[in-house]
Amino acid sequence: MDVINLSGRAAVVTGAGSGIGRATALALAGRGADLAICDVDESGLKETADRISGLGRRVLALKVDVADAAAMQEFAERTYAEFGRADVVVNNAGIGVGGNFVDVPIDEWNTILDINVKGVVHGCAAFIPRMIEAGRPGHVVNIASMAGYFAAPGMSAYSATKFAVIGLSESLAGELDEHGIGVSAICPGIINTPIVRSSRMYGEVGSEAMREQGARAFARRNYTPERVAQGILKAIQRNRVVAPVSPEAWAAYWLKRLFPGLMRVVMRWGMRRQAARNTQAS
Repeated sequence: MDVINLSGRAAVVTGAGSGIGRATALALAGRGADLAICDVDESGLKETADRISGLGRRVLALKVDVADAAAMQEFAERTYAEFGRADVVVNNAGIGVGGNFVDVPIDEWNTILDINVKGVVHGCAAFIPRMIEAGRPGHVVNIASMAGYFAAPGMSAYSATKFAVIGLSESLAGELDEHGIGVSAICPGIINTPIVRSSRMYGEVGSEAMREQGARAFARRNYTPERVAQGILKAIQRNRVVAPVSPEAWAAYWLKRLFPGLMRVVMRWGMRRQAARNTQAS
């Protein structure tokens, strides 16, 4: 799908109140698209909406929990009532959960599956049938993660959800190709967003010292959400199904594809390094 000029088209972004969601919504608006955005953070959502309006684009902003299938269907209905179309759908909303498998409660698994997996499913179910019916070129973007193919220790719950998003996206890409609808699973690496501070953390990685250490590392890396948004536009333009974003995401992608044995060595090294950090922080 050509995204050089999106004038006269409409895009949808979930989790648009901050981070990658906000940056992507603004990037799409910058290309001329009108936006339907949602989030559970009303203040962040309003700020994003105001910035879209400042770019001269129309915007529909609604508080929506992506884990609620009925709410997502209503969001789609409101979007089509407002704009009459949805050409790009970005399922971005998600949460982080950190901790070894034995430390993460089952209730937390239910929560992250509801948001990170079922939230994407709900977004796809709400918009894809309408996109097919419209018969126009379109694109569905599902935000996964480098953790969707690089299963780092202490991230079993988060990685499981992102592996699922990649699998869903690859299957959808085959199903929707005949309808002229592309699908991309975006796999960012270490991105400077609020996710580290907002993630639920358990066990050895759950201390405030470890959280601050992680947040500082992400800030030092300082790969911005705006750069991810540009990567998303490039993935849509090139119709790339699995799209790593950032050098470390690309490195892990090719490492796993070409040298899976070396990947296991890297993971064992990561486990030892993490254990040493935990000892220092305790």
